[in-house]
Amino acid sequence: MEPLRIALLGGGTVGSAFYALVQERRADFQALGVEPEFLGVLVRDKGKPRAIPEKLLRTEPFDLLEADLVVEALGGVEVPLRLVLPALEAGIPLITANKALLAEAWNELRPFAEEGLIYHEASVMAGTPALSLLETLRGSELLELYGILNGTTLYILQAMEGGKTYGEALEEAQHLGYAEADPTLDVEGIDAAHKLTLLARLLVDPAFPFEGVEVRGIVGLTPGELEAAQERGERVRLLASLYGEGGRWRARVAPARLPQDHPLVQAKGNALWVRAAPLGEVFVAGPGAGGGATASGLLADLFRFLSGAPGHRPAPLAKGPLGEGCPFPEA
Repeated sequence: MEPLRIALLGGGTVGSAFYALVQERRADFQALGVEPEFLGVLVRDKGKPRAIPEKLLRTEPFDLLEADLVVEALGGVEVPLRLVLPALEAGIPLITANKALLAEAWNELRPFAEEGLIYHEASVMAGTPALSLLETLRGSELLELYGILNGTTLYILQAMEGGKTYGEALEEAQHLGYAEADPTLDVEGIDAAHKLTLLARLLVDPAFPFEGVEVRGIVGLTPGELEAAQERGERVRLLASLYGEGGRWRARVAPARLPQDHPLVQAKGNALWVRAAPLGEVFVAGPGAGGGATASGLLADLFRFLSGAPGHRPAPLAKGPLGEGCPFPEA
């Protein structure tokens, strides 16, 4: 039995859930001829209760070059980038759910992604297979892509449809743990823009810039606007869109009006709707957040690594759009 040495960066909700999943699935690893072994778990506070043995916890960075792979669940950009770059430069694969890191530090990370060293299924829609779905779509040409990629804003908008004000809905989402104390990344559309950037790079342009995404969040929407949409047979959702316009790809995150019978509206959680040629329409929906859901995406990437498959490589070259226009008007 070969040891599989894992360096885990982050022992919060996602990191702890990933550690627990690895313990639960040891029989699967052993069937593949490996025994998972955690070299350490980097945390900010050793005193915080978590289901990870205290002997594994580290509050200072440890030597990642001893690992067979690095799993990053810290969040943020600058700190994880500084930690993972030396490991990637040494050829050690990275598994991450960190969409902000990938979206904003692409210049530094792109060479390693192109080598197949970066696995990030959990960076978009957590454990719901969004990236692996889109990789299969490479057999077709993308015409347009639309997604509900942020669960916090979905919850807030649904609560507002029930009559709550934006402030009341946000407070309720925070109380239930769906929204952070500082909800800026979610409600301003930045989180969804990070994810849309990754999808654009995977499918249409390996150099697609995060700054190229037009972003408008849900702050300022009123129950009256949502009620008016409902009276027209529509629903307002924070929509991530990638479509052709003027011979170029346009990426946009903004509140949009969708027919209430559209699959993106009918979905209970996050969802992705794609039209491609010659394949046609494809739809996937599922949990887009949560410790267990995200950890399952990280674990899927770990099994992908053990199968010998490379990480999620970006599109090999930039392609112009075949379609034109977006059918969903902004709200």
